[in-house]
Amino acid sequence: MHPAYQKWLILGILTLTWGSSFILIKQSLVIYTPMQVGALRLCIAGLALVFFGIRSFKHIPKKLMPWVIAGGGMGNFIPMFLFPLAQERVSSSMAGILDSLVPMFILLFGFLFFGVKSRVWQVIGAAIGFVGAAMLMGGDANGGESDVLHSLLIVLATAFYGMNGLIINRYLSGIPSFKLSAAVFTIWFGPSLLILGLTGFFSTFAGTAGQWQGLGYVAILGLVGTALAMILFYKLLQMTSAIFASMVTYLMPIVAVMWGVLDGERLGWSHALGGMLILLGVYLVQWKPKRARVGTAGATP
Repeated sequence: MHPAYQKWLILGILTLTWGSSFILIKQSLVIYTPMQVGALRLCIAGLALVFFGIRSFKHIPKKLMPWVIAGGGMGNFIPMFLFPLAQERVSSSMAGILDSLVPMFILLFGFLFFGVKSRVWQVIGAAIGFVGAAMLMGGDANGGESDVLHSLLIVLATAFYGMNGLIINRYLSGIPSFKLSAAVFTIWFGPSLLILGLTGFFSTFAGTAGQWQGLGYVAILGLVGTALAMILFYKLLQMTSAIFASMVTYLMPIVAVMWGVLDGERLGWSHALGGMLILLGVYLVQWKPKRARVGTAGATP
């Protein structure tokens, strides 16, 4: 497939996959604690990739291993716990919309730490996006008062995602996406298994119908929403740029909101407006005039 079509196909798959992750987290939390959901998700992904990960280490230069560990921690380990913790009090629809802040943090951190120059409309877009996020945190998707602290956990997760995207695009673009993903999940498999044990999962799992159903939701999260999705995401980052790859967060809220509505969640006008402001901000952050688009494919933003 031509790369121009391949990147859009990958973007579409990621949109459907990650857009469905929030409702799966919500269903998993009916049975398991947030820490168990995060640890199980990582352990399942790690089990699926550990064999390949061990073999992948020899293909990764030693000087890049600190970036692999740091990027994996920020993009694959920490957020897997932050989202379940947040969704104890934040609806899946709102979580999906707030996750759209990733491009804003790519712009901010790119300027602060990677020397990426920002255009005027990108700065305006980031400001609009953060205003939209503030509106979302003013009330939950079911018409009540939002728990700002839990909403901020999602904002923190998007900040980690943004930094991870920049690290991969700047330092790890030469490592094949499958090998990079396998190595990352292998590195963080041990800590995830330790955390899972500390949550009491192994002593409390009795094999009830509810526990197996919850485990099924987490398995889908781990295998499809984490392992497979991150392989595709790394490939997309390497094919294009951190800004283009983050476009998934421009489309993902649509899928998240659709699942939320089907599950009985309600969005008020203030939340709809906040979500639209975030998406407008994302559009401005990623927009380039026609004359600036020539020769920019694959460039670092």
